[in-house]
Amino acid sequence: MTTAQNARAAARRAADTPALDRLARVGLACRGVLYALIGVLALQIAFDGGGEQADKGGAITTVAELPFGSVVLWVMVAGFVALAIWQASEALAGHLRPLDRAEAGGRTAVYALIVFTLWSVLTVGRAASEDQKSQDVTGKLLDLPAGPWLVGAIGLGIVALGVYWARQGVTKKFKEELELGRMSPRTRSVMEKLGLAGYLARGAIAGLAGIFVVQAAVTHDPDKAGGIDATLRAFADTPVGPWLLVLVAVGLMLFAGYCFGESRWRRT
Repeated sequence: MTTAQNARAAARRAADTPALDRLARVGLACRGVLYALIGVLALQIAFDGGGEQADKGGAITTVAELPFGSVVLWVMVAGFVALAIWQASEALAGHLRPLDRAEAGGRTAVYALIVFTLWSVLTVGRAASEDQKSQDVTGKLLDLPAGPWLVGAIGLGIVALGVYWARQGVTKKFKEELELGRMSPRTRSVMEKLGLAGYLARGAIAGLAGIFVVQAAVTHDPDKAGGIDATLRAFADTPVGPWLLVLVAVGLMLFAGYCFGESRWRRT
């Protein structure tokens, strides 16, 4: 066996354990909690401007402020670590298509970042602003040779991700990841509707965030870039007013429901 084959085999053995499977399902439920809270925070922004950041950091900080919040956060750490290990094993698996392996690798990075944010809240008390982090990274990239081109390419990639998520929702391709045979017809119908609304909402957010990154590249202004919070607030600044943000927020909460169902019926 080559070194790469050994790494893939070790990753697969680590992922194929009942304990990790259960923890990964806990992680999927925790993912639903985050999306539900982001949706609630977005509604607060729509109706009264909101106080907390409507992003994963803001959601985690909200959990920390609840009774026994630290206990819940430790459970979330375990769940998201399991998700990261599971997706890393998928990224290393040789039987998946290159696109699927790349998607699993991206999920691994996202879950690892969530674990870092959880750890920051547990140890420091608060997560750093995702908007500020996004602007800082964009500023450093813009200062590189051909930096605006690089940032522009990243922005277009984020827009493409938004289109991909929206397409996942419209075509209901997400059903391929579910154990449909274990569901009743009614449950399957509910999951399809939740997934459709949720993926469309995620696609809209990613698409607009990508446009902001492209604007940062064109204007050479890192402040144009932003995280989920800045993107959600931008929906409230459209001619439609806060109602477009309300629609996106409801979509995020519906996606949270999909995540809760996914924690039971997702193929792992």
